[in-house]
Amino acid sequence: MLYDNALLIRAYLHAWQITKDPAFKQVAEETLDFIMREMTHAQGGFYSSLDADSEGEEGKFYVWTLDEIRENLKEDSAFFEAAYGITTDGNWEGKIVLHRAEDDTTLAARFQLDIEPLDQTQGRPVSVKLAESHSKLYSARAVRIRPATDDKILTAWNGLILTAFAEAARIIPDKAQQANPLQNEYYKAATRNAEFMLSALRPNGKLCRAWRDGTTSKVVFLEDYAALILGLLELYQTDFDNNWFTSAHELMDEMIEKFRDPKGGFFDTPHDGETLLIRPKDISDNATPSGNALACEALIKLAAYTDDGKYRDLAEQALTIMSNSALQYPLGFARWLSAAENAQGNIKQVAVLGEAGEEMFEHMLKIIRAEYRPGVVVAASSYPPPKDAPVLLMDRVLINGKATAYVCEGFVCKYPTNDPKTLITQLSA
Repeated sequence: MLYDNALLIRAYLHAWQITKDPAFKQVAEETLDFIMREMTHAQGGFYSSLDADSEGEEGKFYVWTLDEIRENLKEDSAFFEAAYGITTDGNWEGKIVLHRAEDDTTLAARFQLDIEPLDQTQGRPVSVKLAESHSKLYSARAVRIRPATDDKILTAWNGLILTAFAEAARIIPDKAQQANPLQNEYYKAATRNAEFMLSALRPNGKLCRAWRDGTTSKVVFLEDYAALILGLLELYQTDFDNNWFTSAHELMDEMIEKFRDPKGGFFDTPHDGETLLIRPKDISDNATPSGNALACEALIKLAAYTDDGKYRDLAEQALTIMSNSALQYPLGFARWLSAAENAQGNIKQVAVLGEAGEEMFEHMLKIIRAEYRPGVVVAASSYPPPKDAPVLLMDRVLINGKATAYVCEGFVCKYPTNDPKTLITQLSA
């Protein structure tokens, strides 16, 4: 399922940022690559899911036999078998589901290899050798009959995966080791996805739930709006293109108008949708976060960009509807609790102004992105910022005409700085 991958990617990205363990980064990258390779429509949307079955047999497309591995990998098979702990009997109904058994360090010692190449003259290190083996197996698998694809493109699930791609684009260098995240393949996938949703899934300016073969659904739900708004705000923090911010702002006002419950929170269905005996209002987080939790998070973040009190007021009203339930069943309200933490005043606002592309401007952005900072929203612009930029950027000055950062909480800012060490201290305080 697409939503599973979206949530998994972000979990592994955050684990990598916190621990610096490259294994977490590898899982995130491989999952992102899988989605781009297997679940992407030519126009930029992401499919809902792939079946587990093909030719009437579960897992047939994905599993291997030892003979198949040896036939395709030849002299590299012994290395690959060790890496994945492969045995003659397999690990699933007599077949092999590839599951890494030995880490790079162990493999390097066992096969007398380098973990990474130091120069052009060295032989194949562990990472290169594994990548070559994977490529050969992908080629062999490509001739198999593929499992069926659920090629519906759902706004809510695409909003979740847009968030993952946008975040990955700014913290993971691509395979060409591009320093600029705007050259990153993940960024390109994110922008194509956002453009697709704002056009194909928003015909005539009306957001829709689903798209397939050029046909859109006639319904839309709260989670569609909220997930897309969060995805667009995340993409804005990657390239600081005001189009994403203004689109998120417009969608937020539409969401409030269509779904708001005067008693607090939001209904799952719009006021102008199908007439129902009772309008549903699900507040618990399940396999995906609830629409209300996503909406609350989006309201808090937009309030941090705009200084518009109505967004914060609506977020606080929404939080009251789940407080008692969250105390009893906290595991069912994880996304809510994250939003609640930010609503308590723990969210930092960072504004960076200068000349986009200039060394100090980019260096300050790099500092901000170097660590896991869940309670931070970032806005950046060349100076002076355009009129449609977030309010967070307005009425700021540059120190000595150089790129300058402002670290704020509730629009109360610390002294502006263009000193990297001072910025690190302010972010950590």
